[in-house]
Amino acid sequence: MSQQTVDRAPAPARRRRSGLVLAIILTCQLMLILDATVMNVALPRIQSDLGFSATGLAWVMTAYSLVFGGLLLLGGRAGDLFGRRRMFVAGTVVFTLASLAGGLADSAALLITARVVQGVGAAMAGPSTLALVTTTFTEPKARVRALALFSAMSSGGFAIGLIVGGLLTEWISWRAALFINVPFGLAIALLAPRFVAEPERRRAHLDLPGAVTGTFGVGALVFAFTHAASDGWGNAVTLGSLTAGLVLLAGFVAIEARTALPLVPLRLFADRNRSAAYVNFFLGPMAMMSMFFFLTQFMQDIRHFAALATGFAFLPMAALIFTMSRLVPRLLPRYGPKPLAVTGSVLMVTGVGWLALLTTDSTYFPALLGPLLLMGLGGGLAFAPLNVIVMATVPSEDAGAAGGVLQTMQQVGSTLGLGILVTVFGSTTRTAAAAGTTGPQLTVDGMTAAFATAAVLAACTVLVALTFRRQAAVTASARP
Repeated sequence: MSQQTVDRAPAPARRRRSGLVLAIILTCQLMLILDATVMNVALPRIQSDLGFSATGLAWVMTAYSLVFGGLLLLGGRAGDLFGRRRMFVAGTVVFTLASLAGGLADSAALLITARVVQGVGAAMAGPSTLALVTTTFTEPKARVRALALFSAMSSGGFAIGLIVGGLLTEWISWRAALFINVPFGLAIALLAPRFVAEPERRRAHLDLPGAVTGTFGVGALVFAFTHAASDGWGNAVTLGSLTAGLVLLAGFVAIEARTALPLVPLRLFADRNRSAAYVNFFLGPMAMMSMFFFLTQFMQDIRHFAALATGFAFLPMAALIFTMSRLVPRLLPRYGPKPLAVTGSVLMVTGVGWLALLTTDSTYFPALLGPLLLMGLGGGLAFAPLNVIVMATVPSEDAGAAGGVLQTMQQVGSTLGLGILVTVFGSTTRTAAAAGTTGPQLTVDGMTAAFATAAVLAACTVLVALTFRRQAAVTASARP
């Protein structure tokens, strides 16, 4: 279906078609984000069924996020060059087939392999989801609404993953958490070519040197932090990966500054608001992931919640994030991004800081519900404007690259943050154990130290948000 045909359709038909297009894109985004956490509450059963070691079990989560985050930059520019709809559909198909294979896996190795391939598919489709929103919704107000909903899917998807994972694990099997992707993925792959218009693409060659250095640099850095969580910073593999990642990323920046068609155009960072938004999309998930990872364990291991109850415990947070996504398009033109982002960041700091006060006797109300509500409200306010800031004024030809950078920041930030916070957890528990602390108190001491560190990271988002230029209306400068 051509864009001209869409434009000539009657207004009600255009609105219905636009709604369907947005539903297709958002469903894909939710599916990709959801898989970062949907397996969390199922890990004990996966370990029992497939014989994972205690350290190997972490790779069920990190294999996906490592590959997803590492390949996003390449996927973003590939969509710009080879067709965003084409990459969107191809990535969805790869992700769906890998989900089916993972659900059928009868060994730890096969499940990890499937999770790696899922990450490849997600990196192919992910940047195109955001780029397609930008190129489909060219009217400023419609674009802001669509981007706010996209942000809600991106932020709330982590919490929804825990809810869905708890439901499926408790009622059916952990395998259902992977099988559920299949019907949705097939529907997206069938509907997208019919209803989603293919934006004009650029006839050019891919920046292969930038692709190699950027992809392996991000991958090495993510691997280093993930490895440090289990083996420590003094480990040779950890140090080697960290050094390689930093060297490759330095080379990547040098290449991008010189090449005619860079993987990541450095002009994306020329705008102060966009640069600050990228930084906060890196720092925010670093803080948020501690809540999902450690709070899930606190509920199940310390307070003995069932998998289903653990999932539903995050429902208030998810509901608030989606509620805020409906309010932000109205608030953003009136107040601009700075007040919303600063207020949201302060609420996030308060929520994570409250979790640092947990004890072994803390109950859901108010010790858990209070922080969850603050994080839902704060996350909705802090993150929804960031998508708009990044994508509302980006040139059409750079939409895929801009979306790839934004999602890379989110994925890499969450993975690096988890690595840092798990390292803090391990260091604290070792120190506490040496002092004679044992049992649940030992675990809670490590968790509260991780939450305190996450609060410091969240506080950094407040400082960054204070640098936003105050704008009466972000939408005023939006363009196709």
